[in-house]
Amino acid sequence: MKTKMKNIMVALTLVISVTAVSATELNKSVLLETSIENTLELEAWMLNESYFDSKDTKMASGTVVDIAVANPDFSILVEAVKKAGLVDALSAEGPFTVFAPTNAAFESLFSQLGVSGIKDLTAEQLMPILTYHVVSGKVMSTDLSNTMVSTLNEGHKLKVDLSNGVKINDSNVVAADIAGKNGVIHVIDKVLIPE
Repeated sequence: MKTKMKNIMVALTLVISVTAVSATELNKSVLLETSIENTLELEAWMLNESYFDSKDTKMASGTVVDIAVANPDFSILVEAVKKAGLVDALSAEGPFTVFAPTNAAFESLFSQLGVSGIKDLTAEQLMPILTYHVVSGKVMSTDLSNTMVSTLNEGHKLKVDLSNGVKINDSNVVAADIAGKNGVIHVIDKVLIPE
């Protein structure tokens, strides 16, 4: 009887241990699955064209400034445009083609310059950089060719290269043809610096 009871206790202990290990493994599995889902959601957000989609009638009826303000990935660009005093100019009739750098592009520039953000730059420093991202006229992606185009930063041109994707100088166009009532935005992955 004592041996039988001992065997039952050992069996129960084994069952409890296996259950505990299974529960721990299940928790790890759930955590891993949740982590993968969160990563996929983040990647989906990064690739979500709705942030750059001009089919939304509200966005398409807005100016290029309105479109930038509505997109959280342009918050640094919007801050720079405000500081440089270009909001009214870019809200005018136009039309304009804006090569709009993302927040990540600006953060990379800040790192290169050794500054922490727009607050460390003056309006005078921002004006030539921002106007270098704007071309007069509404230039859709289908209108682009391998050429040099004049910008609103007088005397400075952008190089358009279509040989491997679409490059503007050394930046890549990551989303194109976001149309507004006074022009179009093409999203780029690097801030362009006039030389």
